[in-house]
Amino acid sequence: MLSIVLESEGFATVVCYDGLRAVEMFPTIDPDLILLDVMLPGLDGVEVAKEIRTTSQVPIIMLTAKSDTRDVVSGLEAGADDYVAKPFKVAELVARIKARLRVAAPTRQSRDETHEHAQVVSEGGIVINRAEHTATKSGSDLNLTPMEFELLFVLAANSGDVLSRSDLLEKVWGYQNSGDARLVNVHVQRLRQKVEDNPESPEIIQTVRGIGYKFVPPAQQAR
Repeated sequence: MLSIVLESEGFATVVCYDGLRAVEMFPTIDPDLILLDVMLPGLDGVEVAKEIRTTSQVPIIMLTAKSDTRDVVSGLEAGADDYVAKPFKVAELVARIKARLRVAAPTRQSRDETHEHAQVVSEGGIVINRAEHTATKSGSDLNLTPMEFELLFVLAANSGDVLSRSDLLEKVWGYQNSGDARLVNVHVQRLRQKVEDNPESPEIIQTVRGIGYKFVPPAQQAR
């Protein structure tokens, strides 16, 4: 049913009903986005996401019948970019899919319409090039997913400023009214694993208790 709806929206879809088969099919199909149900035979959606993340940064949206913290966080920690809890409205799902695809492959026009107009941010050895979609630290590729890239760009473009979780949900995920702060928290944890020298004691992406997060360039930390 979902594939019929998505095809009516102009998407080409491939359906797979088994987790193990999905992992096998992935390299051949090479999709632009994966809509991944948590409840799958053979290999559940969380494990499928983990397998795919070992080789690809393709956008992943999890579908879950449960919205409790453990299920949601497990999916996000496995590498999902967003999640939608069942039951959901199809229009909401389509909007999420289109938003994730815009982040993964932004057009020049969509980049120019964002709140950060700079195409390159360079802060303390971290260089983020939005036009080329590259992010490096001391010359080494950070290997970020599209959502991790966008989160880092927004934080670095507002270097030194505290951004609330609501701010980040709006700027990065596109939630206009309300969203789930767990999206921000888990993505910050994932981002720290790639950006920080010691993720357990973060110095670049710092938590401001009760408010949100701020980016502190490495060059400023020694001052």
